[in-house]
Amino acid sequence: MERWLADNVPDLVGADVISAGKATDKLFADAEKQGIEGAEIVDETGTGSVYEAILDAVVHYHGPGLAD
Repeated sequence: MERWLADNVPDLVGADVISAGKATDKLFADAEKQGIEGAEIVDETGTGSVYEAILDAVVHYHGPGLAD
């Protein structure tokens, strides 16, 4: 998941809840193509919420006050 986030979070400039939701769907689709089960991804988040992990990664990547 960390690798996927590193490769995809920069593309989520100005991300909102809808684009974070789409990114979550993309993560699961990309993982499935690699033979990775969704449960593995959920376990890796540490929080149990892939959506929250992606949204958190976007916020931390862009930092406060950078998007306008």
